[in-house]
Amino acid sequence: QVQLVESGGGLVQAGGSLRLSCAASGIIFSINNMGWYRQFPGTRRELVATITNGGSTSYADSVKGRFTISRDNAKNTMTLQMNSLKREDTAVYYCYAEVILYPPDAFDYWGQGTQVTVSS
Repeated sequence: QVQLVESGGGLVQAGGSLRLSCAASGIIFSINNMGWYRQFPGTRRELVATITNGGSTSYADSVKGRFTISRDNAKNTMTLQMNSLKREDTAVYYCYAEVILYPPDAFDYWGQGTQVTVSS
């Protein structure tokens, strides 16, 4: 069974930084796309950033220039460096991975979520 475990959330003042990490474990052949999503109370999850296994990245307009996504394919890990945090970044952040267990079948997995709270 594949598990995604997030860490690094917490409380930070506006303008500060946090670094989220996500580690995938289990029997994994490889991982295609990985990404971070966030969910505000009462809303659907929204995309924050994605990264392909080749390292190509994309970001939501709201975080461009402030957040940086990266991954280590050898370790099946991913990070999200969040700088210049704003109150509106307060949300539960989820990591996502498209995991290939047995080629060519790929399956979507999600982490349990980690709370990020930005205070004024």
